[in-house]
Amino acid sequence: MSLDEHGGWSGVLGRLTAGADLSAAECTAVLSEILAGHATDAQKAAFIVGLRLKGETVEELTGLQRAMIAAAEPLNVPDTTIDIVGVGGAPSRRTHALNVSTMAAFVAAGAGASVCKHGNRKASSTSGSFDFLEAIGVDIEISPEQLEVQVAEHGVGFAFARTFHPAMRHVGPVRAELGIPTVFNILGPLSHPGKLTRQVIGASDWTLAHRMAETFRATGSVRTLIVHGEGGLDELTTTGPSRIVSLEAGEITEIEV
Repeated sequence: MSLDEHGGWSGVLGRLTAGADLSAAECTAVLSEILAGHATDAQKAAFIVGLRLKGETVEELTGLQRAMIAAAEPLNVPDTTIDIVGVGGAPSRRTHALNVSTMAAFVAAGAGASVCKHGNRKASSTSGSFDFLEAIGVDIEISPEQLEVQVAEHGVGFAFARTFHPAMRHVGPVRAELGIPTVFNILGPLSHPGKLTRQVIGASDWTLAHRMAETFRATGSVRTLIVHGEGGLDELTTTGPSRIVSLEAGEITEIEV
């Protein structure tokens, strides 16, 4: 359905400002409009901030994920491939935080897992995974075909969001100017171009953990761990307890380690 069938921008933004939740179809229509380059910067910012102030629901995240995947470049990797990624947007006091998830991707691949890490340069965190990869000399701007070969032959590869989600160029400037964590921090892990069904996700905001697990379940994931370290880390931590929301075979449970 088109955005006009949902009352257009004024209808959707009016419902958001009134604190109403949107349907999955409304969210798909809005983000499709944005990714097609048909929205103004004011409309994009109003939608992004409106969702964040209200709090994104599982249904809204599911609808947004559908639009992201529909606009993405396809990627074919083995069915058992996993993603290891942090949501980002961790507390501002983490000025010297390490990008642990990227290092974990190499460790997991070395242990025999098939890993295709999806990520980007930093948007609202202190260090994006692909900033780290560039710093150690990894060529991040490779074609989908080259990435498929890397994962198949070496068991590890890195899907640069800019390559696989080119339509996000319509969102990037507004997102950077806002300078705060937004729904796109959440959508990145949810929108792997390989449509992976197995992932380990770091969440700096614990209130997101269950919603993300439920969204992964709604979009077909079979095994997911959402991890949150003490003090707002989007990683497992050794300095205190870590909390985990686990999705396995449709069941969601919570544990502490």
